[in-house]
Amino acid sequence: MNDSLAGGTSPVTAAPRGQPTPPVPVTTADTGLTTGLIADLIMKALYNLGARTGEQLRSFVRLPFAILDEQLVDLQERRLVEVRGGGQSRVTYTFDLTGEGRARARESLDANGYVGPAPVPLSQYGHWIGSQSVRGVQVTEETIRQGFSHLVFEDEFLDQLGPAINSGLSLFLYGHAGNGKTTIAEAISGMLGGHVYLPWALEVEGQIIVLYDPVYHDLVEPDQKMDDDPLADSPIFHESQAHDDRYAVIRRPVVFVGGELTLEFLELQYDPHTRVYQAPPHVKAGGGVFIIDDFGRQLVRPRDLLNRWMVPLEKRIDYLALRNGYKFPVPFDCLVIFSTNLNPLELVDEAFLRRIRYKIMVESPNRRQYEEIFRRCCESNDILYEPTRVEHVYRQFYERLRMAPRGCHPRDIVDTVCNVAKYENVQPSLSIELLDRACRSYFLDVPGAGSVVGQYSLGDEE
Repeated sequence: MNDSLAGGTSPVTAAPRGQPTPPVPVTTADTGLTTGLIADLIMKALYNLGARTGEQLRSFVRLPFAILDEQLVDLQERRLVEVRGGGQSRVTYTFDLTGEGRARARESLDANGYVGPAPVPLSQYGHWIGSQSVRGVQVTEETIRQGFSHLVFEDEFLDQLGPAINSGLSLFLYGHAGNGKTTIAEAISGMLGGHVYLPWALEVEGQIIVLYDPVYHDLVEPDQKMDDDPLADSPIFHESQAHDDRYAVIRRPVVFVGGELTLEFLELQYDPHTRVYQAPPHVKAGGGVFIIDDFGRQLVRPRDLLNRWMVPLEKRIDYLALRNGYKFPVPFDCLVIFSTNLNPLELVDEAFLRRIRYKIMVESPNRRQYEEIFRRCCESNDILYEPTRVEHVYRQFYERLRMAPRGCHPRDIVDTVCNVAKYENVQPSLSIELLDRACRSYFLDVPGAGSVVGQYSLGDEE
């Protein structure tokens, strides 16, 4: 069960079975982009940032300077860009837009407001997602034991999780609220470990789809920032490149959605002001974990949501559409974890359950597990653990209120004890007085209603 220790032991991560690196493009053809798109990116960058050296442009657009310089020379010949300062080589020259260049840049921004790293074509993206698939990660019995050592579970339960994680397919966690389903999902995502190469943006039929999202993606080595960069997202790299800089190096992504999920949220999000698309959450989870928490409590009907995912879960391919109706396939490469405290048979039909390979029930803690969770929570709060106090809680609350214990209860009770003690300006302890005050505040003290409250209302896993 979940002991919910905020400072628990960090999970051990599994290692990929081998992972290639996106090679640095040598020619414009290697990028898969048109010369016009690269030229537009240069002009839009100069328009937004002002005059920049060749090195700063390379750092911002994330293409080798030799490729950028081909376009800079052409833009100079067309009198759209001029040199404002010299240096020993063109990479140290300072480039700026001419008056005509600024007008052309405004036209480009009106058509597409994206300003940032050069995108990766869809075909190249599909190749690299496949090469670093979450299905290439392996967890062993030892890995999962260590990875869940900060939680309290039986070995038999962990042995169910191991094969599900290795499948890289889908997992359905169900059971009463408060027993750690969300914590389990988060622990799994942390255990996968490693890093992946994620494009900052994709190019599809001349349209830009932003893929990198700082909400979900953690850079392995956070970029330095240009002090005077108004966009605040421009990285600086050294001249030598170890990989194609159009890919961010991130930890395996973990994308978490809950009750806010709608069918529209699973499609491309178009911003009419910037005329740029944002990738949906399951695409941002590529190579990682996509967690749908509180499944069944979304605004959209569960059956509609599941119908939307039937083909992606089985074929590992999803189809998205641009505003002009152009539909294209994208990899659906992530470990999908559904978590719910509702009855699965009331949410899904047999056809969908068949597509979810692993269905695992997260049960309430037994007495031994409950005591161990309680002990760990006391230890993390520097409170002397007294086993007799657990007996008191069982007798005075669980038995009297006819309420089942949940995995999150010890954490919440101990936290409430600390809050009461802080209010009373006394040292936190498991005194009967503090414990009773905490439990009366936490549990709904209505005899006969405890089983319902304990099952559905108390103890969110988060």
